[in-house]
Amino acid sequence: MSFFPKIVFQYEVEEYLTKVFRNNELITALGTQEAEKKYQSLLSHLSHPPAFTTVRVNTHLASVKHVKKLLFEEIQKQFKGLCVPVLEHPKLQDVLLIPVIGPRRDLKKHASEVIVGAQCGYAVLRGAHVYVPGIVSTSRFVKAGDLVSVYSDIEGKCKRGAKEFDGVKVFLGNGISELSRSEIFSSNGQLKGLGVRMIEPVYLSPSFDNVLPSHLFLQNLPSVVVSHILNPQPGEKILDMCAAPGGKTTHLAALMHDQGEVIAMDKIANKIKKIKQNAELLQLNCIKAFCYDGTKALSVEKREDKQEGPPFLPESFDRILLDAPCSGMGQRPNMVYSSTLKEVTSYQPLQRKLFTVAVKLLKPGGVLVYSTCTITLSENEEQVAWALKTFPCLQLHPQEPHIGGEGMKGAGLSLDQLKLLQRFDPSAVTLQGMDINYLQGSREDDLISLANKDCIGFFIAKFIKSNSK
Repeated sequence: MSFFPKIVFQYEVEEYLTKVFRNNELITALGTQEAEKKYQSLLSHLSHPPAFTTVRVNTHLASVKHVKKLLFEEIQKQFKGLCVPVLEHPKLQDVLLIPVIGPRRDLKKHASEVIVGAQCGYAVLRGAHVYVPGIVSTSRFVKAGDLVSVYSDIEGKCKRGAKEFDGVKVFLGNGISELSRSEIFSSNGQLKGLGVRMIEPVYLSPSFDNVLPSHLFLQNLPSVVVSHILNPQPGEKILDMCAAPGGKTTHLAALMHDQGEVIAMDKIANKIKKIKQNAELLQLNCIKAFCYDGTKALSVEKREDKQEGPPFLPESFDRILLDAPCSGMGQRPNMVYSSTLKEVTSYQPLQRKLFTVAVKLLKPGGVLVYSTCTITLSENEEQVAWALKTFPCLQLHPQEPHIGGEGMKGAGLSLDQLKLLQRFDPSAVTLQGMDINYLQGSREDDLISLANKDCIGFFIAKFIKSNSK
């Protein structure tokens, strides 16, 4: 049941993806018709938000039961008494799931319009209000307190400050403008703060703006799974190679009960600042964050004894997470993917550089988890095939928990190897709407199963480094 059009790619990227999802191995296994059906279903899913909002409880500070109670009360307040359940995930003990109500097809559109940029629009579809920096255009006479309909300029063609826009726009719901048009586009410098308070979004998700900030971390379900698969233990030395904004970093520290050392690296200074802020907010002290390029994190010379940060000596870490920079095609919702084919194909060599450094930094017997939030073969299964061929010391290892599907055919991996991989594929379920009647008529097990499948596109591989040289 598609509410929005399928995601749109640049022509060369569309051609590239079509070949990926019609590769010979896949066609042989599924047949042409079934492979095509799965691919078209994936394109539809990517333009819609996941069926559940996932939050990770900071178990370092509070119990899941306590936070669940507080969150349920907050959601009832936000949804004006509408009884939407908060579910505990049976295999991820620190995860709470909130069903997303929608799409709501019966909303009346208002004459006054507010146009927002695509990224702002995607945030609104996942529960956010509209903040002033995200507003591109408003109708001529919008005043504070007006009822307005909010649209997303998914192609980025609306001029800032325009009084009307006839280009491609997607309806996101209705809200109340907090400011007048003249205040929004004031020339006295960039306004921040709330621009439109959403009261009738097409997809009803809770807003987490200042909601239990020390106790909750908004995180996609597969991103939480990754840290559980790495399974860090108290007292160990862990490396998160590409760590920003720190969701997985702080999760690793919480799983270790804040005992040991989590080294977080990212090459962008502002992102390191964000990691430090998140660690402080969640009261986690074992995290040390450094602004550093992961491809250069291996030291070729002796280090000073007191040196804490990178570069590091070989075999310095018990476990390493490489959540690699990637083409990000699994992110949802996304209606227009603007990257070029050159950009899409630039990630594989970078990922291999990072992976090579990670293998050298890992202790014998240590665990390396590789993950991406994309759907291509070249950044996922092909990387696994390359790694197993390039590094005889690495072995693929079963993942626990394993709640996604197996790896995708097309990279020459055996069926046994594919079963050890975890690919979250949104097309694994039928795209459907969710309303209160559906929720009340569904078993909790069925809702959890839906949450496991109807999430972002994601990939995880787990390796163990053998003790033999």
